[in-house]
Amino acid sequence: MASIRTRKGSSLLFVDFQYMGKRCRETTNLTDTPANRKKLAKVLEKMEAEILLGSFRYEQYFPKSGKAAYFDALNNRRLSLQSDTPLFKEFAELWFEEKQIEWRKTYQEKIMIILNKYLLPKFANRALFMIEKSDVLAFRSSLAKVTYNNTKNTLSAARINAIMTTLTMILKEASKRYNFNNPCEDIKKLKTSKSQIEPFSINEVWRFIHGVRADYKNYYIVRFFTGMRTSEIDGLTWEHVDFERKEIRIRQALVNGVMSEPKTVESNREIMMSPFVFEALKAQYQVSYGKSKFVFCSHTGEPLDYHNVNRRIWHPTLKNLGLKPRSAYQTRHTAATLWLSAGEAPEWIARQMGHVNTMMLFKVYSRYVPNATRRDGSAFEALLLNSQLDQAS
Repeated sequence: MASIRTRKGSSLLFVDFQYMGKRCRETTNLTDTPANRKKLAKVLEKMEAEILLGSFRYEQYFPKSGKAAYFDALNNRRLSLQSDTPLFKEFAELWFEEKQIEWRKTYQEKIMIILNKYLLPKFANRALFMIEKSDVLAFRSSLAKVTYNNTKNTLSAARINAIMTTLTMILKEASKRYNFNNPCEDIKKLKTSKSQIEPFSINEVWRFIHGVRADYKNYYIVRFFTGMRTSEIDGLTWEHVDFERKEIRIRQALVNGVMSEPKTVESNREIMMSPFVFEALKAQYQVSYGKSKFVFCSHTGEPLDYHNVNRRIWHPTLKNLGLKPRSAYQTRHTAATLWLSAGEAPEWIARQMGHVNTMMLFKVYSRYVPNATRRDGSAFEALLLNSQLDQAS
């Protein structure tokens, strides 16, 4: 909001206001008197109305200002852009139509939620070239105050980053097509906390398996000893279980009740069945084969609803057994750490997990191996001891 001020050592009034995202301060030839302040207040009221309507011309009010030429040139450029630059809503719809062929259905749905819930309510009727960096930063700040599910919980930094990434993709593409500066340039992502990796010990795994409800024992044996993602095991159908080769073929994933392709190209893989997994699947074959195409299903033959399973089975079992609360995704982390602690080849483990290479494996899981084996540095100590013995002999 514009204000009227004086500078120290001067009796002349100056005005302080915002225009085109910039702070402007212009000195007048009016001395500081009540009458002049009242007169200047009326001028400012008219200025603010014109700025709001988009009809304000800097040089008309401050012809001798050094900023007048700058804003005049900027206005001319904006007027030329205005004729061929669409509104945000129009371009966002075009952008989504062009890009959706590259995305899985679940990702399309995610983008549509971000557009409809966050971006369009804010920017829908704004001309693309009129969106400034200050607008983008103000929007990001507003997201930190958004609450959800009728609680006081606010959006996480990761969720805000996901919303901002979508906005950045749209404005980056638009700026290339319509030749204006990308207002999202150089805006960094918010720092996010690393997701907690809390694998089970082998003793905790067996406590859980022996303590879980009997009709879910096979399900959790397969989860703990294959490293399958929730979407992969819930979407597993009998056509992809090969008892002769003792392999589970990952070719699909069930996300929010919709069958789609696995998360990444590398996620299409074959998982070797350990003896425990083989026996669990054989037992499950007697339960669900012929009743449902899904390996693990509800009593009606429908695929499992992981929200329901988590609420009714996973979390109550952890609580009843006195085990630390954690997400069911930790079964995947558990498989990786157990394989590593058992000395399996990292390349083999990476293939079982569906990773591109071993980099993710060492980065995420290797720090848990010493705690699992209780042999920190023992191999190096043995090497040194043997070398001393060789020298002595």
